[in-house]
Amino acid sequence: MAMGDPLGLHRVLEPAGALPQAAQRLDARPELWADEVRIAVERLNLDAASFRQLSEKHGGDGEAVRAEVLEIVGARGKMHNPVTGSGGMLVGTVEEVGPASTLGLAVGDRVATLVSLTLTPLHLTDALAGWDGRSEQVPAAGHAVLFGRSVAARLPEDLPAELALAVMDVCGAPALTARHVARHVDLDSDRGVGPRVAVVGAAGKSGSLCLAAARRAGARATVGVVPHDGEAATLRAAGLADEVVVCDARDPVALRDAVAATGGPADVTVVCVDVPGCEGGAVLATAQGGTVIFFSMATSFAAAALGAEGLAADVTMVVGNGYVPGHADVALDLLRSEPGVRALFEARLEAHA
Repeated sequence: MAMGDPLGLHRVLEPAGALPQAAQRLDARPELWADEVRIAVERLNLDAASFRQLSEKHGGDGEAVRAEVLEIVGARGKMHNPVTGSGGMLVGTVEEVGPASTLGLAVGDRVATLVSLTLTPLHLTDALAGWDGRSEQVPAAGHAVLFGRSVAARLPEDLPAELALAVMDVCGAPALTARHVARHVDLDSDRGVGPRVAVVGAAGKSGSLCLAAARRAGARATVGVVPHDGEAATLRAAGLADEVVVCDARDPVALRDAVAATGGPADVTVVCVDVPGCEGGAVLATAQGGTVIFFSMATSFAAAALGAEGLAADVTMVVGNGYVPGHADVALDLLRSEPGVRALFEARLEAHA
């Protein structure tokens, strides 16, 4: 059994020399290279931006959404939305481990992949017959392949698989938020105060986790920004934010003013929305010398960078890449220890059941 490239370059079919995430097409054959692991797929979790784009494109027609997901996976050997550039992640059971694999997995382990579906070789065998195309979580059958340098985590035994999948899908967000909030705490240690943190899209999966992580990391105040009164009521009931404001985050001046009205601009602004056009407002809502963390795959990073330049905004902009060491444990701990976070996740899953 030959060794593969730990980055997965040996699975790239086109174009030559591309990394798997940037590739147009991957080899999703089940036969393994020595350092690979094959997963029997049980469920996919489409990322929020991709699912929204597909649903809006097809006017909520679930059959059409299902057909397009099948078309994408069939053509590309991976789930890589060509419009949003994003994919999601999956859960399944390890069915074969190459003799040189260093991932620490064993046959029979139930795992969640903590790398994007945009770089994971994937083959589906059930035509997604158990999915109605109307939810982010997709019952599925088939196989996926992990490379030597992939990341996966065993599913916790104390949580339903659907709940664990929903958390692990966004587990990089709270860990990175906590890191940057803690850095601002250190910077302000001489004043004895933590940063003000605003989370845009605060009632969603990543948003609720980021609020809880920011508070735990030492934020002196947290502001949750949501698009309508229904989400505002839900977020207030969860008790995760000190202030909750309703605002269309695509209106930059409105977002700036809404955050400022709660006590001033944010020192750290975290963008977790699944719609485009929120870059300028996030920059304006952030204090000079502050940090903006973009977790949304709907973000235009050119708009963010050029917009900040045009606004003469001295802010550090961070791309949330989804990986922080220990991120799955951080997110699962927040779910277990913060009743408001768990309530939001369970309500979201129930709504899409």
